[in-house]
Amino acid sequence: MSIAELAFKNAPIGMCILESRVIRTPNDAFANMFQTSVEACKGLSIAEFYASAEDFESFGERVRDAFEKQGSYQDERIMKRADGTMFWCRVRGKSLTPDNPFHCGVWTFADLSDERPVVELTQREREVAILTCRGQTSKEIGLALNLSYRTVEEYRARLLKKFGARKLAELVAKLSGMPL
Repeated sequence: MSIAELAFKNAPIGMCILESRVIRTPNDAFANMFQTSVEACKGLSIAEFYASAEDFESFGERVRDAFEKQGSYQDERIMKRADGTMFWCRVRGKSLTPDNPFHCGVWTFADLSDERPVVELTQREREVAILTCRGQTSKEIGLALNLSYRTVEEYRARLLKKFGARKLAELVAKLSGMPL
């Protein structure tokens, strides 16, 4: 095994090569994070580790847009382990085939469980939470999600309650894992 192969296999962060959103080459940290084995991961759609089918579709659209614009993507999202438990994960990816962004890419995954516990959220609440953390206003979020800004405000009110936050800044701090 070459030094590069050893480094990939034993990297302290989850890594994998995806081809058309199918796991081709995961490393040990990736398999451990998702509570499975390297061999069991190979050939699986990465959708198996998304919180929902809706997440797989909506993140896919965002990733494609980012890949086409800059060739890379990053976010923090809730993902699912093989046993079904959810956890926050920092995800970063780079397309190795710019002309066909999903054909081949390298991805890293960092488990944020220790800093950020999972709170049960609906798909729409997750989307509003993510865009809120990106600093978008209710009107901007409404445009992005095809909702009225008042509906976005209702989702934000639910998020405040679920996270025990009194104001938006406190909610963002809790969502991003920052100390309060």
